[in-house]
Amino acid sequence: MTAQEYLVAQPLIQTERVDLRPLRKSDMGLIEMHTSDQRVAIMTTSIPHPLPPGTIEAFVTRAMAPERDEDVWAMDGTRLGGPEVMGLISLHRMDRNQSEVGYWVAPAFWNTGLASDAVRALVEANPLGNATMFASVFQDNPASARVLTNCGFDYIGDAESYSVARGVQVPTWTYLRKLF
Repeated sequence: MTAQEYLVAQPLIQTERVDLRPLRKSDMGLIEMHTSDQRVAIMTTSIPHPLPPGTIEAFVTRAMAPERDEDVWAMDGTRLGGPEVMGLISLHRMDRNQSEVGYWVAPAFWNTGLASDAVRALVEANPLGNATMFASVFQDNPASARVLTNCGFDYIGDAESYSVARGVQVPTWTYLRKLF
């Protein structure tokens, strides 16, 4: 199976406001612009700040690879006259029919309901046929916690995750959503 054939298997998921679509090489510029923003990087575990050269190209290449453990979708607003990349959302495969949801939204779209729309659509589509989805957010990001609770996730406890941009362990809240 070629990479292109595999990407067709990653579905397009539409909402009223945005399309969730697989990444493509042409997304690299907008992804780099948004993830270079410190406000975005410090709310994730994996985006470094400052962003080293080649980071986004390597990320997009991994996201498009046929043998990957994470499916990544761009929040694409072009169908409604918006930008091609307003944020990203992903499902990282775990064992026992579970995935971890991850997402970030560009600051221009914060507090607009975009993240809630994207998470809700991804959960409803359940493209990997998961029984359970997990997510965690930094405790200094209550807006992301509200996104998860608004989408039916239940709080299950506190933990810590390392933030590459911050260079430290950061307290997190962990959430779970049973799908069947």
